[in-house]
Amino acid sequence: MVSLEHSVLPGHRLFAQYAHAPNALGYCGPPGSERLQALACGLATDVDVLSIARQFSGAWPYQQVIAELAGIADPLDERVVRAYWTADDLIDRIDRAQFGATLLGRLASTAGHYWKHLTGKLLVEAAPTHNFHVFGVYPWSRLLDTGMPQPLHILDSCRISWGEVVGFTADRAVVRSRPLMFEHGQLFLGPDREVPADYTVPEGAFVPDLAVGDRVAVHWNFVCDRLDSAQLDRLEQQTEWQLVQTNRRLSTTGHCG
Repeated sequence: MVSLEHSVLPGHRLFAQYAHAPNALGYCGPPGSERLQALACGLATDVDVLSIARQFSGAWPYQQVIAELAGIADPLDERVVRAYWTADDLIDRIDRAQFGATLLGRLASTAGHYWKHLTGKLLVEAAPTHNFHVFGVYPWSRLLDTGMPQPLHILDSCRISWGEVVGFTADRAVVRSRPLMFEHGQLFLGPDREVPADYTVPEGAFVPDLAVGDRVAVHWNFVCDRLDSAQLDRLEQQTEWQLVQTNRRLSTTGHCG
């Protein structure tokens, strides 16, 4: 059952917009991705969003700690959700060292040997954003020198990238953006390229009235949000900062740091 768009809580919708693509691919969160689709399109449903969000073992601990340290009661508050996914200015109110120590304490308590890198050495890279989870917490940056293409592909797909819509095909948007590249032991953003990206589900589009010239966020090759200039700048700056921290680790410790 769905109802009018105005009844959807903004933070709930925003969470669904960014969480849907990896959930639909089976990478994180509970099964049943169709439950997030209508919500991400702005259609209210009888879905228990809080219950679903708690099952995202990546995003949820971050949003909990961000909310706690920012003095916000609800981890699904729109300010908290946007801070995590696109590095909005709420993160300026949060001490990175305190955040990192709190987060790693929670993650390490449930992590297995596969996550043995979750130690105090990682605190220098800590940030209350999705980028830190992708590049620092996930193991993929430690597998870049294996020569396999999967680590770089996953890092590039999982990070929140940004770009400009430059056209449309029959059923996809064409987005000009900078891909993640890896050469000589370092990660960096390469020159612009134009790639097709999904932007609709059966219930509609996550970004209403998507048009050429729109600047958008892309997650796992899905256009999930429209960004204004300030949001785009914040996301770009935080991504570049995170890459500097990751590259410093790669330079000093190699793949296993």
